[in-house]
Amino acid sequence: MSGLVVRGVEVPDEALSWRFSRSSGPGGQSVNTTDSRVELSLELAGSGLPEHLRERAAARLGRRLVDGVLTVTASEYRSQHRNREAARARLAELLTEVTAPPPPRRRATKPSRGAKERRLAGKKQRGATKALRRRPPTD
Repeated sequence: MSGLVVRGVEVPDEALSWRFSRSSGPGGQSVNTTDSRVELSLELAGSGLPEHLRERAAARLGRRLVDGVLTVTASEYRSQHRNREAARARLAELLTEVTAPPPPRRRATKPSRGAKERRLAGKKQRGATKALRRRPPTD
C-alpha cells in the first residue's frame, strides 16, 4: 500500500502503526479465530506533516489524541483486508478534515434601512395582534 495523502502531503507507511484483534459482530465460526479488527495509529510528531498542519490538527483533535497519537479503529467488515482499507480511509478523511484552513472571517455590516423598517413593521404588527387579544378598557 502507498502512503497516506493528506492535503497534498504524503504520510509514509513507516509512520503508521497497525494493531489487530478479534472483532465482535458477524463472522460465524471464524469470528473467534481471526484477528479482523484493525487499529491504525499515527503519531503526529513523526507523521511528516508540516508544522502548521500538525499544530492545527493537534488543536482540533483535542481529547482524541492520547500522548500525541491519533488512533482509528475499523471492525465493520469480516475480513482484515477490508477493515485495513476502511481504517486507512477513515484516518485520511479525519486528518483532511482537521487540517482544513479556518473559514474566512465574516465582515460585519450594518442592516439596510429597508431591513430596519421591515423589522419595525413586523414588531408593530405583532403588538397590534396582541393588543386585540386584551380586554377593552372600561371607561
